[in-house]
Amino acid sequence: MSKRAPHTSLSQSDIAIQIERLVQAIEDTNIPEFRITRLRPGQVRVQTTRLSAYFDHIQQMVGLFEGRHPYDYSEHLQVFWQAAQDIGLELSPVGLTCFHEVEVRYLSTDETLNILTDRIRRLTGAKRYQRGKVDRRYQAKEKQAKITEYIDRVLNRYSRTVVVRIDLHYLSVVHARLRVEEVFADQARLAREIERNSIFDHLTGYICSVEQGEERGYHIHAAFFFNGADVRSDFAKARQIGQLWERITRGQGYYHSCNDDKDSYGDGLGIGVIRRDDMGIRPKVHYAMRYLGKDTQHLRLKPMGAKCLRKGTLRRLSV
Repeated sequence: MSKRAPHTSLSQSDIAIQIERLVQAIEDTNIPEFRITRLRPGQVRVQTTRLSAYFDHIQQMVGLFEGRHPYDYSEHLQVFWQAAQDIGLELSPVGLTCFHEVEVRYLSTDETLNILTDRIRRLTGAKRYQRGKVDRRYQAKEKQAKITEYIDRVLNRYSRTVVVRIDLHYLSVVHARLRVEEVFADQARLAREIERNSIFDHLTGYICSVEQGEERGYHIHAAFFFNGADVRSDFAKARQIGQLWERITRGQGYYHSCNDDKDSYGDGLGIGVIRRDDMGIRPKVHYAMRYLGKDTQHLRLKPMGAKCLRKGTLRRLSV
């Protein structure tokens, strides 16, 4: 049997992304994970291929689906788990295995992973998988369109709107044990604070999106809109919201205020004080919100039925 990389525990987010990379690599190649040559009875030679490195955390990948958590999975994770079930993947004392019905024996881990690779490759060619990729891209575009339409409606309400863009993250020491349902629970706590906390007095709208990145794992991109007649400092408002996030996460979260970095935007600045009659700045505001619906930061798994994107309800203007 070939030697696998030393065991290191990855976070739920990292493992989900590893599965996505594995499925994409298999889809883009036509080679097995291992080249297995039988030299004589009872002796084989196993050589790694370009795919081998993608299997370094294979047991954690399989373990991601244990526990019967009611998740919605991306098309990549669905294909991986379907393939594992199709071949009857099992965890034995010596590693992963499955039963070879023709030879009536359990296969070695290397043989098993080659069969898993072949099954994944077949499933990625199926219409269901291809449709999943198309649907996800369409949903991302539709999400961006809805965000753009919502932003314009908010900016049209008052002569001046204060726009705050803030990213809500978790400390690196938290990532290893952070689960996606915990992030949605924190998002729900933030939504409750928006309804009752005085920080959000004069709020005219908000957008809050749970995302997943390769470097920082689960996080939330958010934008808040305030009536510019009542709120003056976007810097102060961003800090207040960021400090609230730290309290919501009991010190396990931190924030990044895009409003503190306004100088870096140059001529593309689309946050801060935005005038309703300045139509030339609208595309810049839209661009500043691009991370709120970016396809590359989509969730690979989420609680069943959960909505990644929250938007504040626009209340009717008083006459």
